Amino acid sequence: MATLKTTFAGLELRNPIIVSSSGLTDSAEKNQKFYEAGVGAIVLKSLFEEQIMLEADWLGDPNMYPEGSDYLVEYVRQHKLSEYLELIKDTKKVCPIPVIASINCYQDAEWVGFAQQMEAAGADAIEINILALQTDMQYNYGSFEQRHIDILSHIKKTVRIPIIMKLGDNLTNPIALIDQLYANGAAAVVLFNRFYQPDIDIEKMKQISGNVFSTGADLVKALRWIGIASAAVNKLDYAASGGIHSPEGIVKSILAGASAVEICSAFYQNSYALVGEYIHFLNLWMDRKGMENIPQFKGMLNVSDLNGVNTFERTQFMKYFSSKK
Repeated sequence: MATLKTTFAGLELRNPIIVSSSGLTDSAEKNQKFYEAGVGAIVLKSLFEEQIMLEADWLGDPNMYPEGSDYLVEYVRQHKLSEYLELIKDTKKVCPIPVIASINCYQDAEWVGFAQQMEAAGADAIEINILALQTDMQYNYGSFEQRHIDILSHIKKTVRIPIIMKLGDNLTNPIALIDQLYANGAAAVVLFNRFYQPDIDIEKMKQISGNVFSTGADLVKALRWIGIASAAVNKLDYAASGGIHSPEGIVKSILAGASAVEICSAFYQNSYALVGEYIHFLNLWMDRKGMENIPQFKGMLNVSDLNGVNTFERTQFMKYFSSKK
């Protein structure tokens, strides 16, 4: 039987299935169930910058608490961090697989230094999730990308464990940014994060939350950019995220150049049993194709001719629609 072992961000995984950061990974008990089901790694629920800063700013309003605003701000930050460090420690006790901490942020603030304490608590790596829309009328082109590099550089100065960058799909040129992230020490990149989906109720005439789950159709974005990036910047690892709703999606992602996949929605909508189904399919597919290990087919279908990417995609587009009546 084929071996499903893979290496992602310098970590050895027993298989390429990673549970994505979400409410599914907010307790050691839940994480243990995923470990027992067979996943290769777990990304813990994120420590959100907004969660820390909003509460701290509200409690630290000197008009409300004039005698202890600074104390309260620091208390909130440390309290949230303490809870998160306990999650890392408790999960490591019951999950002898890579446990990845997650920081969801949008600015290069001092609190990013919490990464050092996450490392001390036992995190095997840290995933940095920078998710923000750029809507400033006075926006300076390139500043959003530079923020990614600045936050990465800041954290790299404080920890030795691998840093994984999870990117949104709102980038003009992901390849240029990924190349700079690699140059500044990133061990891996995850493509892509999922934005909050807004919707509008036309009867009540108000904004509402849209569909929070991904669909299988979302995977094409990750396949395209991992296929290009893994050929252009091939010294770091990639994981596909968003749209993995079948075991075939895992195979496609690896063929495109991914070392692993991050799954969230499919686990929410189904159960831990899905892990076993996906592993079983991978074993059967690899045996059927004569593949003994993941590296044998990783990147087999990535973009070999980088100079011809745009021409190729435009040609396929024209061929497809010219045949439709």
